Amino acid sequence: MLRLVVKAFAYGLVGMIVTPVAMFFIVLTAAHIFDQRCGTPGDSGGCEMGAASIAIFSMLPGLAIGVAIALFQGYRNRAR
Repeated sequence: MLRLVVKAFAYGLVGMIVTPVAMFFIVLTAAHIFDQRCGTPGDSGGCEMGAASIAIFSMLPGLAIGVAIALFQGYRNRAR
């Protein structure tokens, strides 16, 4: 049981790091593709701040996804 908790903690931390980084680049890429004003002097960093906000708010879902993956693997291995 302790092994499952440690694994869930580790996967949660990885998810908490990987998900915001991925979301930042996905949102920033999509913003630059679909909005021609992004990156121009009149934008004042609005697209970048939107990407940063999404990255910050995706930390908790990333944690939950990492823990869920670890729990799923643990219970699947226990059933074997």
